[in-house]
Amino acid sequence: MLTVRSFRKAFGEYLILDIPELSFAPGIHWVKGKNGSGKSTLFNCLAGLSPFNGEVVLNDISLSKSPQAFKILLNYSQSEPTFPEFLTGSELIEYFAKLKKAAPQQVKALKENLGVESYADQPCGTYSSGMMKKLSLVIAFLGNPDWIILDEPLITLDKEAQDLVAQLISKESQTGTSFIFATHQDFENTRIKADRVYEVSNRTISLLA
Repeated sequence: MLTVRSFRKAFGEYLILDIPELSFAPGIHWVKGKNGSGKSTLFNCLAGLSPFNGEVVLNDISLSKSPQAFKILLNYSQSEPTFPEFLTGSELIEYFAKLKKAAPQQVKALKENLGVESYADQPCGTYSSGMMKKLSLVIAFLGNPDWIILDEPLITLDKEAQDLVAQLISKESQTGTSFIFATHQDFENTRIKADRVYEVSNRTISLLA
């Protein structure tokens, strides 16, 4: 269970999100919302990349009190990922694989399946947006996380890569990993069926279905 309590996020005096309480049960959750509604801001906060007021708890582990333990259980791929330009994809994958305690076989399979292996030894500064996105997705699936958050996981990817991501979500969800994702593409037209659908609007998040 991933729970948000008394959550408030503001930039200066401008309130972005106010969520009194919300719990995500294990499963697949689709978060919708217009551009600028606060979806990415919420995801960055849930992943511990942006400060906020309130509490986020995953399986009784508090993000604010035990950030290291929390982040082992939750992986995240941003909508427009950026990495240090001088590092190679292989170096980044190796770093996160150690952090997430990923098996070498898993690392190899993810690199092959998402087509990262062919350019993994090049510096990230040479990557296109699609190459960067694939690298971010490889990192998001490393280890054995309880939750994976994917912000616009299909943008900048070709149809084949989009299908591979859908297959990964389906496969990992069947082994117990839960997902929260936001996308403009209609996942209902693919093999992925969300258990719950939410909308971020009017500075909060509401359950739609």
